[in-house]
Amino acid sequence: MQLISPQITLSNLPNLSPFHQPIRRPNFPFPVPHNKCHPVTASAAVKGSGFLSAIGRTIEEEEYRKARAEVNRKGLGLEGYSIEGLSIGGHETCVIVPELKSAFDIGRCPSRAVQQNFVFITHAHLDHIGGLPMYVATRGLYSLKPPTVVVPPGIKEDVERLFDIHRAMGQVELNFDLVALDVGETYEMRNDLVVRPFKTHHVIPSQGYVIYSVRKKLKKQYMHLKGTQIEKLKKSGVEITDTILCPEVAFTGDTMSDFFLDPRSADALRAKILITEATFLDESVTVEHAREHGHTHLFEIIERAKWIRNKAIVLTHFSSRYDIEDIRQAQSKLKSKVSAKVIALTEGFKSKYS
Repeated sequence: MQLISPQITLSNLPNLSPFHQPIRRPNFPFPVPHNKCHPVTASAAVKGSGFLSAIGRTIEEEEYRKARAEVNRKGLGLEGYSIEGLSIGGHETCVIVPELKSAFDIGRCPSRAVQQNFVFITHAHLDHIGGLPMYVATRGLYSLKPPTVVVPPGIKEDVERLFDIHRAMGQVELNFDLVALDVGETYEMRNDLVVRPFKTHHVIPSQGYVIYSVRKKLKKQYMHLKGTQIEKLKKSGVEITDTILCPEVAFTGDTMSDFFLDPRSADALRAKILITEATFLDESVTVEHAREHGHTHLFEIIERAKWIRNKAIVLTHFSSRYDIEDIRQAQSKLKSKVSAKVIALTEGFKSKYS
């Protein structure tokens, strides 16, 4: 939705538009100075002018429309993918990537999740797994093919028992393919997509996931050959290509920030899109408190920004204490530290302008 402010026809009125742009970093580890410039706030630009009242109303209306746009937004278009869903700390997390037919966690069962063929569970807290039986049951109700549910190996037997209980109570079939996938293992979703878990650090066993695209690249020793020669080698059974895995989307689930420092998590930090939690955003909650509860504070992400190689970062799992304006302010803080595009998943949060 395009946001249009009422026109103020004053030729000498200062420009009220924020001019801050993120700085693209060269490759780590070389230190990079950050841009010290900050947006010029509208209130500062017009303070003391005789037109303060009119401009103030303009700004308030603009802010209101921005806030409503955030509330009404149902998905985020990033790097060729749509990121949808809800993630409210302690209440519900289900993040959906329709292009991958995948949902990460399923605290409840939003209708958009039902159409996804894969669900990746990061850990067994109810706000991340509570909607799983309903998801499987609803797909059966609509005669959709049984989904694939990927879980950490440590909870597979418990998930099987949970479904046995639901089958017995409801006297229904609940058909799905349950896959226990450990850190370092690979599961083929389709011939051009695979998924691998990576270790995360929550108060109970947990893991994140990276989904990779699979590409074939001609081996260097055959690059000088003509097409007919390559085709002849291929028909003779010679393997002429290398398989290249490109990390596309990474999802952390609930975790402390320790995964940033784990070399085994490197692919999560260079995927096109990193979807990570940021439960706490400001000084009202300490980093120590966040860590005690197995979560990440925005200040830790900023501190570890030098490791981030993603093209886009989606912040999720904010505490319900925050409103959209708090989240937007935190988003801006991180934007100034990374070259990646920074987006916040705010569906389900209220604006103070509501």
